[in-house]
Amino acid sequence: MNTSLVAIVVAVTTAGGLFSFARWVRVAQREHYLPGSTLRFAARWWTAHPLSILMGVAAVVGFVLSIWFPLGACITGLALIFGPFGLTVRGRSAPLVWTRRLKTVVAVAGSLLVAGAALLSTTIGSIAPLALSVLTIPAWIDLSLWMLRPVEKRIAQRYVNQASERLQAVRPVVVAITGSYGKTTTKEYVRHLVSGMRTVVASPASYNNTAGLSRTINEHLTMGTDVLVAEVGTYGKGEIREICRWLRPTIGVITAIGPVHLERMGSLEGIAHAKSEILETVDLAILNTDFSHLRQIADKIGADKSVIECGSSKEHNYVAAIPSEQSIGLYISGKHVTTLSNPGIFPGNLASAVAVALTLDIPLEHIIGQISSLPSPAHRQQLVTTPAGVTVIDDTFSSNPAGAANALKLLSETSHRGRRVVVSPGMIELGDQQDQENEQFARKAAGSATDILIVGRTNLGSLLRGARSGKAKVWTVRHRDEAVRWVRENLTEGDVVLYENDLPDHFP
Repeated sequence: MNTSLVAIVVAVTTAGGLFSFARWVRVAQREHYLPGSTLRFAARWWTAHPLSILMGVAAVVGFVLSIWFPLGACITGLALIFGPFGLTVRGRSAPLVWTRRLKTVVAVAGSLLVAGAALLSTTIGSIAPLALSVLTIPAWIDLSLWMLRPVEKRIAQRYVNQASERLQAVRPVVVAITGSYGKTTTKEYVRHLVSGMRTVVASPASYNNTAGLSRTINEHLTMGTDVLVAEVGTYGKGEIREICRWLRPTIGVITAIGPVHLERMGSLEGIAHAKSEILETVDLAILNTDFSHLRQIADKIGADKSVIECGSSKEHNYVAAIPSEQSIGLYISGKHVTTLSNPGIFPGNLASAVAVALTLDIPLEHIIGQISSLPSPAHRQQLVTTPAGVTVIDDTFSSNPAGAANALKLLSETSHRGRRVVVSPGMIELGDQQDQENEQFARKAAGSATDILIVGRTNLGSLLRGARSGKAKVWTVRHRDEAVRWVRENLTEGDVVLYENDLPDHFP
C-alpha cells in the first residue's frame, strides 16, 4: 500500500479515536472518575440502539480486516466518528469541563494509548494495533483512572487535613446523615429546625463525598458555628468509614435502605452494611426503622450506644410522623404534638430531623414553629405553577422506587379535572431489580396519568411494558427537552405534569 493511502488510513482511524476519546472522557467525568465506569457505560451505549449495534459490529469487523487489509482500519475509524448513536462529543446537559483532574486523565490515557499503538504498529509493521487501540479507548481511560486513583487520593488528602484542623478548632457538633435516599431532604429539614436557636452550617447541594465535605468545611465552617450537618454518600464499602475518620460525627442518621446503587453494591444487605459505617464512632444513632434492615441494626447496636428510632408508626418509635389522607401527625414518645398539612413533606425524613433537633436541645415549641415553614428541597417533589396555569411537580433529582410512588400519589391528588402527565426516563442503578421496578412504576403511572412520556432508551422496554397496561396514552421521546416542548405545546390551565427523575445525557 502506498504512502498516501497509509496516511489516509491513519488519518481516518485517528479521527475516529479522537471523537471516541472525547465522548468517553466526558462519561468518565460525569461518573466521578470511577475506574470501570467507562467500560460499563460503553457496554450500555453500544447495545442501546440498533444503529449503535450495527456501528459496533462494523468497528470490530474493521479491526479484524485491518490485520490483513489496512483499509479495514478506516471502517473502524468511521464507525467511531459516528457511534455509538446518540452519544455526542460536546454534550447537551452534561458538557465536558476542563478541570485539572480531567486534563490529567486525558494526558495519561492519551499517552498510554499513543505509546501502545505506536510501539505495536512499529513492531508488527501493521495498522491493526492502531485500529485496536482506538476501538478499546474506554479500557485505556479506565486503566488511567485506576493508575491515577492513589495520586488523586494524595492530592485530596491536603484538603482533608485542612478540614480536620478546622473541625478541631471550631469544634461543632457534627451530624452525619446517610441513607439510600432522603439524605438531602433530611439535611435541609435539620438545618431549618435548628436555625434560630443554633448557628448551623449544612453541606450544600449534594456535596457528600470526601472532596465535597472537605470543601464545605474549608469554605463555610467559621468560628462560632455550633452545628455542622453533613450529608455523607457512598458508592461502596469502606467509603463512609474513611470519611468519618476525619469528620468525627457525634450523631449518625440513616434515613433509608433501598435498592438505590444496588448495581454497585450487589444486595440490600451490602447497602445496609456500607451505610452503617456511619454509626461506628458516633455517640448517638438515629434510625428510620420503617426499614427492616435499620430495625435489625438498631437491635444490634442498642447495647453499645444510644439509639433513637423514628418512623411512620408510633410502635417502638421515639419520633413518629404518621401520614393520613391530607396531613401528617407528629408524635413524640407516643404523644401527639402537632398536625401538618404541608404538601410534599416526607414523613420519615421529618421524623429523623425532629429527633436530631431534640437531641441538640432545641425546644419543642421552636421545632413546631419551624415545621410550618419547612423548605422543599430543590427538585424533590417541588410544586410550581407555570404562567400558563400548568402545575409542575419537579421530582427530577435522585429518583427511587419509594419516592416515585409518593410522587405518583401527589400527582393523583393534585388534579382531578385536567390532564395528568408523567415524564420519566425511569430509575437507574437498581441492579437486577431495575426492570421490575421500572415496569411497576410505569404500571402505577398508567393507572393515574392520562399521558406518559418515556424519555430515552435506558429503561424503554420495561417502561413500555408497564405503561401499556393501563389507559394512559404512551409517547416516546429521545431527550428531556423534547418532552418539555411536548408539555408546553399540549398542556393548558388545570393540567399537571410530573417530571420523575432526569438522566444526564451520558446515559443512553
